[in-house]
Amino acid sequence: MSKECLTVAMPKGRIFEEAVELLREAGYPLPPEFEDSRKLIIEVPEAKMRFILAKPMDVPTYVEHGAADVGVAGKDVMIEEKRDVYEVLDLKISACYMAVAALPTYNRGCEVAPKIASKYPNLASEYFREQGEQVEIIKLNGSIELAPIIGLADRIVDIVSTGQTLKENGLVEVETMMPITSRFIVNPVSYRTKSTDIDDMVDRLADVIDAKERSL
Repeated sequence: MSKECLTVAMPKGRIFEEAVELLREAGYPLPPEFEDSRKLIIEVPEAKMRFILAKPMDVPTYVEHGAADVGVAGKDVMIEEKRDVYEVLDLKISACYMAVAALPTYNRGCEVAPKIASKYPNLASEYFREQGEQVEIIKLNGSIELAPIIGLADRIVDIVSTGQTLKENGLVEVETMMPITSRFIVNPVSYRTKSTDIDDMVDRLADVIDAKERSL
């Protein structure tokens, strides 16, 4: 693999699948079996690209420290992690939103210092501070819906896609916070040293996104 290849950090899961499809539509020759690979590093010499598959929260870290030149990360992760990277393009994939949810019996204002459970402690803290509400943030790494059910927290802050997970666990949405989509991010140094390839990639992706929007 040439040293001039672009290293791309990608989150595993749904965002990965949608981003791969977007790259194919932009003309990058990614092999058909690409999504089925269990490797954490996938070389694609014909596209002059190397892919690093990581946990969503880790993608901005790889890009910030130069282990990857570019990456794909959700806006939720970007707000939470606050990494030193350039956010250059809204890919408009994996659309969802951040919301506050609670049990149907929840009565806002009856607690002195409400407890909020979330995988996004920084994002949640910033949101409630802007709302002028003093809360206690409890960081959890998964199964956030469990927190109100067992009395660990009064409310939760989490990503909502269809709302089905909230419904199945007996929770209701009480506030819609912000829309979330995936973003194309770039390492600042790579943007200088590999500007031609990165700008070309951004332009090709932007053309695909624009065409999709025009067809709606």
